[in-house]
Amino acid sequence: MRKEFKGLMVLMSLVALMAAGCAKEEVIKKDEPVVQQQTVKQAEPVAQVAAPPVQTVAPVVAPVQEQVAAKASEAVSLATVYFDFDKSDLRQDARDALSQNAEALLKKIAGVNIRIEGHADERGSDEYNMALGDRRAKSAAKYLTNLGVKADRISTVSYGEEKPAVQGNDESAWSKNRRAEFLIVQ
Repeated sequence: MRKEFKGLMVLMSLVALMAAGCAKEEVIKKDEPVVQQQTVKQAEPVAQVAAPPVQTVAPVVAPVQEQVAAKASEAVSLATVYFDFDKSDLRQDARDALSQNAEALLKKIAGVNIRIEGHADERGSDEYNMALGDRRAKSAAKYLTNLGVKADRISTVSYGEEKPAVQGNDESAWSKNRRAEFLIVQ
């Protein structure tokens, strides 16, 4: 008796599954022409207004942001900050330049992100100069955040002595290579 009951239950389950599967297919087939007719009649004016922006916004966002960043970099020049030999402390002239940069970032180019690149002169080992460039970039970033620029808009990188601004083996060249530069990114 139990075997018969189990067999009957299995058979009923299979019939229910088949009926459910068939019902879904019929509902979809019956609804498709109705939905298409409604879409064609009602969606044409809406498609001209709503569909193109939805389709074109995503691809256009990146170029628009790039254009904003390019125009911002053309319109606003962020000042380079210079450091003393073997230091990452901000001098007064560096603080003044950073204050101007912060004002520009908060008012003129509020929607863009920046990258601060730390540099060092050629004296010292490669590893030491990379660490020094990193400390310089982070020192400038910290000062900007203290002035109100959001930290998530700022990234830092160190190039150490890899990208000198001026070639030379004297103090005038070295003093121009000990710097933090600001680039608009996005």
